[in-house]
Amino acid sequence: MENKYQYFKRDISWLSFNYRVLLEANDEKLPLYERINFISIYSSNLEEFYKIRVADHKAVASGATRSDEESVQSAAQLLEEINQEVNKQRQARIDIFENKILPALRKNHIIFYQDHNIEPHQREFIRRFFREEIFPFLQPVPASKDRVVSFLRDNRLYLAVRLYLHGTTPKDPDHTQYFVMKIPYSKVPRFIELPQYNGNYYIMYIEEIIKANIGLIFPGYEVDNSYCIKISRDADILIDDATTTAEIVEQLKKKVKKRKIGAVCRFVYDRAMPTDFLDFLVDAFHINRDELVAGDRHLNLEDLRYLPNPNKTLRKIERPKPMRLNYLDERGSILNYVQQKDLLLHYPYHSFDHFIHFLVEAVHDASTREIMVTQYRVAENSAVINALISAAQNGKKVTVFVELKARFDEENNLATAEMMKASGIKIIYSLPGLKVHAKVALIKRKNENNGASCDIAYISTGNFNEKTATIYADCGLFTCNPKITHDLYTLFRTLQGKENPKFHTLLVARFNLIPELTKLINKEIELAKKGKEGRIILKMNALQDSTMIDKLYEASESGVQIDLIIRGICCLMPNQSYSRNIRVTRIVDSFLEHARIWYFGNNGQPKLFCGSPDWMRRNLYRRIEAITPILDSDIKQEVIDMLHIQLKDNEKACFVDENLINQFKAKAKEESVRAQYTFYSYLKNKNETSL
Repeated sequence: MENKYQYFKRDISWLSFNYRVLLEANDEKLPLYERINFISIYSSNLEEFYKIRVADHKAVASGATRSDEESVQSAAQLLEEINQEVNKQRQARIDIFENKILPALRKNHIIFYQDHNIEPHQREFIRRFFREEIFPFLQPVPASKDRVVSFLRDNRLYLAVRLYLHGTTPKDPDHTQYFVMKIPYSKVPRFIELPQYNGNYYIMYIEEIIKANIGLIFPGYEVDNSYCIKISRDADILIDDATTTAEIVEQLKKKVKKRKIGAVCRFVYDRAMPTDFLDFLVDAFHINRDELVAGDRHLNLEDLRYLPNPNKTLRKIERPKPMRLNYLDERGSILNYVQQKDLLLHYPYHSFDHFIHFLVEAVHDASTREIMVTQYRVAENSAVINALISAAQNGKKVTVFVELKARFDEENNLATAEMMKASGIKIIYSLPGLKVHAKVALIKRKNENNGASCDIAYISTGNFNEKTATIYADCGLFTCNPKITHDLYTLFRTLQGKENPKFHTLLVARFNLIPELTKLINKEIELAKKGKEGRIILKMNALQDSTMIDKLYEASESGVQIDLIIRGICCLMPNQSYSRNIRVTRIVDSFLEHARIWYFGNNGQPKLFCGSPDWMRRNLYRRIEAITPILDSDIKQEVIDMLHIQLKDNEKACFVDENLINQFKAKAKEESVRAQYTFYSYLKNKNETSL
């Protein structure tokens, strides 16, 4: 029977999200360099997208990899759709950058050269800078169709040059030579500040300085032209699911080293490059035509986050600064506070120092018997890891589950795991065939007076990472509820090999998560069918799983009112007959919306949950995820208020329509609401009244 429901394609939906990121660069109310930073974020996101998602589809389309989810034909068709959308977005990015950003820079006396046609007063500096600072690091390598003489590194910028011997006929194939040379901006900055002149500041790309002096590199030759190129390589690491944990470690150590020499997934070139020049490079570097992506004169625009700001009078972004909770500082002990009342921290509005304090206090608390933590992504030189090492050195039993397969963090996780192990911490490594994505910690304690257990659980939507906690909007719940702490202990035992676990309060993916979610949605459906209010609010990063989407479609058809606050991928299609009661909201602002919070109306007695899983197939079926009910009535109300603030956002929120268009809300006469800043004020007022 044909399914009447429709869904957006996962990767096309993601491109819609990334386009929303780009649109922040178009917001003239933002400080200029904040707008430039969003172009950098957009470009960085797209680079990773090609290395992982596009690389996977190319492998299927070529027949190199088999997939249960797509055929060779469907993969090839999707790649065509992706290229069309990326090309459309590229035109938008060019328009924003060239017609909005560059004129705004000039208006603020910053001249950012886009080619090497510089003003006369800069020429001597450019020539001298090239000779002294750049030329020593240049290594031109000849390119040939007969043999590959140069390996193009992943995501590195190269200059491809075509030239002829002086005195020969231009474009005579017998006298034409090609070279490639790596732009040495690991040695020299990508952006060079030139001398001020007449009240103006000047900035130039390093590649434009090279082009302006390229004749000095090739004496005796006539340089025809030169263009920037780059290659993106497949960065995914496939691990054999049948291996043991020890073999996973060895596989990762070997495969991480090979990441930078992975298969080509795109070859990006300056779109002004002549066809015959491009044809030569394709043959010389054995590039498949379907890997070609036309770019701009300047590639790797993720580097724009390093663009110097010489005009110090330019307005800067004023982000909310993390606050310390007065009642925690007053009472001192977080452990004692949580023994009396649950605590929810909202990052980055609340300081992550409170969590560090929680760990440090547990280290020195005489009643602490064991500390158990999952590690997915941690910061380098992490205060969290240092606290755990200190606990082990103080004689506490410390157990850490380390997910080695956290993409792009494999090396850091391996290194920190080995360091912790050397300090006496018990390390549990990745489970074969699974990723552990749960962000949980458990402090096991015993009351010294009566020997009773007084454990404390921490369940978070984000990683134990003090750096990302300043830019990701997450939340973490502290509780000593015995049902939750017991379930969390069961989860840690499961990670150590316990079979057939039973969870009674926590929702854990691969065990009870989907059945419990289904019950919660069914309850709202039953209420709506009885003429009562059925209400669901789901805040997540991504919604993809068709089974759960179908359940939401069913709820909508039954009259349940559903609001989805989805930052990224959303495969659910709104504005259809079966989704008429579903609205999809996307918020992009100063902080990356990362929290997963679920609200079910439950006939006026709301049930709320927070934790690690999105509703992606990988989260629901191939990962260990944990989500906890929020039971404290005060915290419940706080989270409900946050959800309502986000739904009222009319500054940075938009609706996603049936064509994946980001439709900004019409303000009319409504009061302006910018959710992240409004919620910060809400928490700040609450903190001040707690004194």
